[in-house]
Amino acid sequence: MPILVFFGAHWVSSIFFQTFFLHRYASHKQYTMSKGWERFFHLCTYFAQGSSYLSARGYAILHRMHHAYSDTPKDPHSPENHSNLFTMMWATKHRYDAFAYRREEPEARFEKDIPDWPALDRVSQNWFARLAWMGGYTAFYAFFATQWWMWLLLPAHFLMGPIHGAIVNWCGHRYGYRNFDSDDVSRNTLVFDFVTMGELFQNNHHKYAMRSNFAVRWFEVDPTYQIMRVMNLVGIIKLKPMTKLDAHGRIIDTRAIDAGSQGEVPEAMDLPLAS
Repeated sequence: MPILVFFGAHWVSSIFFQTFFLHRYASHKQYTMSKGWERFFHLCTYFAQGSSYLSARGYAILHRMHHAYSDTPKDPHSPENHSNLFTMMWATKHRYDAFAYRREEPEARFEKDIPDWPALDRVSQNWFARLAWMGGYTAFYAFFATQWWMWLLLPAHFLMGPIHGAIVNWCGHRYGYRNFDSDDVSRNTLVFDFVTMGELFQNNHHKYAMRSNFAVRWFEVDPTYQIMRVMNLVGIIKLKPMTKLDAHGRIIDTRAIDAGSQGEVPEAMDLPLAS
């Protein structure tokens, strides 16, 4: 039982901070918060992801490129450009490393206003630190694993962050339904995304990049947004105004039309539902 609880806690905490901090804050700035809270959640992201920690700088640059070039040859992690998930993730690793380790300079528009913390990145991306986390996970299993099959879960702890990225970027552009017509192949994979805390509403998100609630239809549930509403209520974060939609996903209030991932404001338009 302790192993399953530990695995579940690691899975949920890792994907929560990936979507809440790395995605909705570092990449899109869908909300604001004080510098103190920013550093707190930056640290939480590191402790939640452990050996598979993803740099906010590397993640945000790659994600902004993904939105700008979605499902085109310049998309850094599109299943449209690869025959299988593994080649996609290997290519993604090389692109991520180039920016996370500052080996390559991105286009200036992709680097704007990122919560960069070089000191944390130096510690977290050091292989001694990564191996220490792996050793900690292994020690926990050595103490609490009671069945052989439990050890099969251990490698997932080592690569938790990339595993979540693989699920979202492969499944979210391969399987599910579409609420909106778009130039890419994004999909909504689940109506209640309990697996990746809202990340699998890819079609919705690609239409409304700055909308903090990834769910748009009456039957869709984005768990992370519900937590963010509470954080906003108690003053930890301040959600930015977002496009208001009706039950079918059509815009009903254009006063808070979404800005793009780098701050451009598109013209108000009625985005058609996919047939």
